Amino acid sequence: MIAIERALELFREHPSDVNQSYLGHLGKAFLFGVRLLLVGFACIAHAFLPFLFIDTASCHIKKLNKELTTRLSEEKTE
Repeated sequence: MIAIERALELFREHPSDVNQSYLGHLGKAFLFGVRLLLVGFACIAHAFLPFLFIDTASCHIKKLNKELTTRLSEEKTE
């Protein structure tokens, strides 16, 4: 029983640290990961066909970084 409780604690610990439920954190992290994968695929396509996705990676990485830094600064003020 203690192992199960510890496992549940591990699943809740980080989401709680960032003021999210497990499911809320799962959703945000999953969507963030999907966005990173799509940007990665655009980079790979750009490597082979340089005329495609010229500004895609830099533009999206800047947006993702802004989202993360905004969220981190909001967490520090709470």
